[in-house]
Amino acid sequence: MLSSYDPGGFFCEIANGSVSSDAAVAAIRERLSGMDIAELRRRAAWAEAELFNLGITFTVYSEKDSIDRILPFDLIPRIISAREWSHVERGVKQRVAALNLFLHDIYHDQKILRDGVVPADLVTGNANFRPEMVGLDVPGGVYVHVNGTDLVRDENGRFLVLEDNARTPSGVSYVIENRHMMLRVLPDLIGDAKLRSVDAYGPQLRAALAELVPETARRGYDEPQVVLLSPGIYNSAYFEHVFLAREMGVPLVEGNDLFVDEHRVYMRTVAGPRRVDAIYRRLNDDFLDPDVFRPDSQLGVRGLMEAWRRGQVVIANAVGTGVADDKAIYAYMPRIIRYYLDEDAILDNVPTHICREPEGLAYTLDHLAELVVKPVGESGGYGLLIGPHASSAELDDFRGRLKADPANYISQPVIKLSVSPTLCEDGIEPRHVDLRPFAITGKSTWVLPGGLSRVALRKGSLVVNSSQGGGSKDTWVLA
Repeated sequence: MLSSYDPGGFFCEIANGSVSSDAAVAAIRERLSGMDIAELRRRAAWAEAELFNLGITFTVYSEKDSIDRILPFDLIPRIISAREWSHVERGVKQRVAALNLFLHDIYHDQKILRDGVVPADLVTGNANFRPEMVGLDVPGGVYVHVNGTDLVRDENGRFLVLEDNARTPSGVSYVIENRHMMLRVLPDLIGDAKLRSVDAYGPQLRAALAELVPETARRGYDEPQVVLLSPGIYNSAYFEHVFLAREMGVPLVEGNDLFVDEHRVYMRTVAGPRRVDAIYRRLNDDFLDPDVFRPDSQLGVRGLMEAWRRGQVVIANAVGTGVADDKAIYAYMPRIIRYYLDEDAILDNVPTHICREPEGLAYTLDHLAELVVKPVGESGGYGLLIGPHASSAELDDFRGRLKADPANYISQPVIKLSVSPTLCEDGIEPRHVDLRPFAITGKSTWVLPGGLSRVALRKGSLVVNSSQGGGSKDTWVLA
């Protein structure tokens, strides 16, 4: 029975919950404890087959080939109390507000750079800083329409921000599909639990983009036309592009489906050209417009940047947002929040040492075996060093990399991450988890109640990324 694993309470991540939340957790725990491992494994196998049949996959590329894989799904949900979620929600909204103010500033007056709060070369010398954005006024001042904030939980139960994802954060499709899968596979577990729904994401995103369409670009009383722009079927997240277009109720298009005429964007349809007012784009800056960025791009739309500059279309997320989710900028986020909002950060950062600064580099070199070291330009769990798990040869190799290019790295202490009960080969075992809440910003910010809980399925591993063998759980936010 599942009750054989009980590390300080089966759902030990619940903290500071109200009496009603605790009662709800107890009811769910009682139901789950009534199932044996064999029954859970049977349902887990059925869920895995369903995910594959539905095409809920991501693509892993190697030097030799590419493989479509399902994201492993753990049936045991992660539960967050209403009070805890309120704290997370407020912290995410605060962070998104600061990110948008920061991006507007660095592409306009650059006051934060002149005041020395953030080193100027860290911004203007950043590979993701786009000079083409300087002086461009984006609709509503919104640069980060969709944000994914990666959170971890420490040994004291505090949620800490691990990193920001302000370019094209992925994974929300798994949040929604995980819930649908739970409803099909374990309806008896959910029972009468009062859970916050995750089904409003698509309509919320479409509405947020539509409401930012400038009055000068609106066409009488027509509903603004929103589209999702994808690089195409060979992109590793193509499943999510299809899924989100369906959830939003908008056309899924590729670059050759769009064209610009007299600084207005149009979509080719069987009934003739149709005006496009807002684009949720899922391709990188470099490929967006061959007139401005890579001239050899076959994925973008020629003239798109000029149409945007003239206020004829909304593009989400804005070009150049990659500066804001750079791991080096991340270290300055508490100061950025204080500078623009005159508030302390609701969600603290993980303590971070900036190796481009002499004291940060010295500390990192002296404590390399105790730290996690990350390259500032990588994502997906690639290129990092986990000091306590590294061999002497790996430590020596990384020491050389740090000395050769210190500006490319930050370091952080190894956080004793919270664990969540997980169905594994040997039964129910603790595995480390993180959380990525998704926020949508139009004229206001809305946070999807739940988010993507990723789980490190390998025993002892701290890496939860899907590309590194991680899986996911359904995240239950109690109403």
